[in-house]
Amino acid sequence: MADVVTEHPVRQAPRRRLPDFGGRSEGVASRLLIAPGQLLMTFIVAFPAGLAIYIGFTEWTPTSGDNVWGAYHYWHWFSGYWEALTSGSFWHAMWLTAWFTGVAVGAEFVIGFALALLFLKEFRGRGVLTLFFLLPMMVVPAVSGFIFFMIFQVDGPLNQALAVILGHDVVIHWLDDPGIVMWSAITVDVWQWTPLMFLILLSGLVALPEDQMNQARILGAGFWHRFRYLMLPMLKPIILIALIIRAIEVFKVFDAPYLLTQGGPGDASTTISVYLYRAVIIDTRWGFASAAAIIVLLIVSFAGMFAVRPIEQAQDETFEELVGAETADASQSLEDAIAAEARV
Repeated sequence: MADVVTEHPVRQAPRRRLPDFGGRSEGVASRLLIAPGQLLMTFIVAFPAGLAIYIGFTEWTPTSGDNVWGAYHYWHWFSGYWEALTSGSFWHAMWLTAWFTGVAVGAEFVIGFALALLFLKEFRGRGVLTLFFLLPMMVVPAVSGFIFFMIFQVDGPLNQALAVILGHDVVIHWLDDPGIVMWSAITVDVWQWTPLMFLILLSGLVALPEDQMNQARILGAGFWHRFRYLMLPMLKPIILIALIIRAIEVFKVFDAPYLLTQGGPGDASTTISVYLYRAVIIDTRWGFASAAAIIVLLIVSFAGMFAVRPIEQAQDETFEELVGAETADASQSLEDAIAAEARV
């Protein structure tokens, strides 16, 4: 007699639902769950910004006798904003900061990219050298500023080393000459933060697809053509991210100019951060400094809207489009270049 197999219906596990929170819908429950995080971010961002805007409309200082909530007694509307907009020292600090940012970020990118290309291939001791090049980034900015403050002294090791190389005494006022002092501050920033640019670009180079590189090499493309028509197009999003990150950080630079010369001599190295520091701590003009800071925030935000557009465009592209469709024209140009080399 054949065994009779009885099939039992498979019971599905009950669908888990969010707690009803008193009969509320899932959308309401979700908003309740993220509400604490939103409130925390609002307090962290909106409260200081609102307080700065409020103080910017007043002439209040901590020495006025009233607390910050009584700053409305010193209300003067847009006088602080107008003073900042018509102040030559404010725009001079903005110009120095923009110039500092452009030169420092450009130098860090060129040096970091060159080092990343050198470290792309395996060689003995690469790990130790990579760690060595990353060490400056791990130094506290106050320590690096003090180190270069000693190096740039008139009788410091830099001038002495130049005297040994040139065979005569060298007296260069690295921190006293208004035409040189900004280059000294830029040197500190480049020394400390080029490793970050090097690390980001090296990570991007290592992640490039090897098959396309090998195909181009088999077709006879030299390093320059591979770099121009393959590496750069595929590294474009990473390069943009690295440049934007460093530009944002460098624009806020305070440590190097202040630790070296406190913004001097005169205002030769007064970046916008040093300028605002002087207005708050030395002049105790909190209302004016708040108004100037809001103007800087608006200018940087306006520039940032245009800076992040290339990154947003890159995020919309799929990986296949990035390594395929985007480089289709570049591949054709590469083949044309290889054919031109063959004719030569």
